[in-house]
Amino acid sequence: MKKSILLYGVCGGLLIAALKVIEYRFLVLEHSLEIYGGLIAIVFASVGIWLGLTLTRTVEVEKVVVREIAVPASGPFIRNAAAVSERGITPRELEILEHIASGKSTREIAAALFVTENTVKTHASRLFGKLDVNRRTQAIVEGKRLGLIP
Repeated sequence: MKKSILLYGVCGGLLIAALKVIEYRFLVLEHSLEIYGGLIAIVFASVGIWLGLTLTRTVEVEKVVVREIAVPASGPFIRNAAAVSERGITPRELEILEHIASGKSTREIAAALFVTENTVKTHASRLFGKLDVNRRTQAIVEGKRLGLIP
């Protein structure tokens, strides 16, 4: 009797395994398009990740240490009075140029000098014309070149 129970158990197991194989084959045949699409998506995603990591790999660069070194001034600043009088620059325009060189905005300059922003703009515009420049940065460079500001 034990043999027959064992034989029935083995046959039942084989029958269940055969049904699972048939079910698997049916699943593959029925959904083959989705399975192939998924496999292709996995391949392309893997290649994309690999390519992205390869192309964006950082290259080791030698590290450069930059250190500021204080350079003593050769002496006190002496304004070039000849350039000031030659160009007809007023003391207020020089004051505006100094504030521009210190990095202040038009509003900050107006507040420091107790004038309106339009007054600062007018002085700056006249100064730009006398220095023959169009921008604040150009005015600073030209002012330093002429010895108007330190």
